[in-house]
Amino acid sequence: MANKMLKQKALDMRAKQMSYSQIKEKLGISKSTLSGWLNKMPLSEKRIKELGSLNPMRIERYRNTMRKKREDRLELVYEKVSIDIGKLTKRELFLSGLFLYWAEGGKTEKNATTFSNTDPSMVAFFVKWAEICLGVKKSEMHVKLHLYKDMQINRYVNFWSNRLKISKKFFEKPYIKDSSLIDLTYKNGFAKGTCNIRIFNRDKSEYIKQSLRYISQLDIS
Repeated sequence: MANKMLKQKALDMRAKQMSYSQIKEKLGISKSTLSGWLNKMPLSEKRIKELGSLNPMRIERYRNTMRKKREDRLELVYEKVSIDIGKLTKRELFLSGLFLYWAEGGKTEKNATTFSNTDPSMVAFFVKWAEICLGVKKSEMHVKLHLYKDMQINRYVNFWSNRLKISKKFFEKPYIKDSSLIDLTYKNGFAKGTCNIRIFNRDKSEYIKQSLRYISQLDIS
């Protein structure tokens, strides 16, 4: 009896030119079952076109749903990570910055500690690391930006100054590349240019390089 009632409801809804997906959503009936019940009730060409125009809306709703699920999932992961990592000790911070410098820092300049990157968060971490672990004042840091000719120079100087909390008076004249940002095939990571930090201090430079030498020779087997 219940099955007959569902079938009748499905027939009534189909008579109103509802699609299989719409009927399935309302009645919870599989599309294969609906196909058997409604195979002699095709939609009109006009209705098929109308439903086709709704596809972008359904796709957008689906994307929004999936994005929300992903954001919720990542928030839970972030909460777990915040517990697992917790607050860094000064030693842990020093080692973190040391490995970052090992991967991204400049090693060729004899008496200088240099760091370049396009990621504002990474550069800000390096600046804070140099302050806390090396005792370097921001007034000792020389900042030079590499920007593209089609970028608003003052805007990005202000951005980096605010992000790093370093006065613009410690910024050197930016290097402006002949190429344009808009012409880059791959723009991710380059939107704000490249920031170079240079610290001229022989003792600190030697300390970092010898720290890396020590780590490189550790037996971690």
